[in-house]
Amino acid sequence: MAEFIYPNAQRIAGVDEVGRGPLVGAVVTAAVILDPANPIAGLADSKKLSEKRRLALYEEIKEKALAWSLGRAEPEEIDQLNILHATMLAMQRAVAGLHIAPDFVLVDGNRCPALPMPSQAVVKGDSLVQAISAASIIAKVTRDREMTELDLLFPQYGFAQHKGYPTALHMEKLTQHGATPHHRRSFAPVRNALIDADVLAARQPTTL
Repeated sequence: MAEFIYPNAQRIAGVDEVGRGPLVGAVVTAAVILDPANPIAGLADSKKLSEKRRLALYEEIKEKALAWSLGRAEPEEIDQLNILHATMLAMQRAVAGLHIAPDFVLVDGNRCPALPMPSQAVVKGDSLVQAISAASIIAKVTRDREMTELDLLFPQYGFAQHKGYPTALHMEKLTQHGATPHHRRSFAPVRNALIDADVLAARQPTTL
């Protein structure tokens, strides 16, 4: 990893999110405090790891970390707050869920949520800070599994394949089948699909 100058703190939590871009499901965040005495080799941005490697690291992080926690914001909260504020809320929940309180928090990206301890945003932090890399892995594996479960409930949408992101396949299925209760209604493609469905329904002749 490239050199990152760490703050002078004993217990540093790394925080990252997965799922800001998808049209469906929660935004999932994780907070991880690594154990300096129990290092984990091969930590990297979760998006740059193979699924097999990511799953192996996920288990190793859960086993070796001093503390880890998940936070989330559901589609309804995303629609009410907007995706940025919902992500900040989910990050607050992840940090609050740690059973060991960190004395400093490093957050992937360019802004931090309001927290009761000092924090710092780190651009490309999932590649620079091992605790953020660990958080990205925990969050991604968790959210991917949720999309696989959603795929079992709604097999016609292909959620296991595109993980809820607005791919051509997802857009096609959204047009064909409309939105599920798990879709984010404030996101334009979903909103447009709902409008199209309403227009189509209005055109249908009513039968007595």
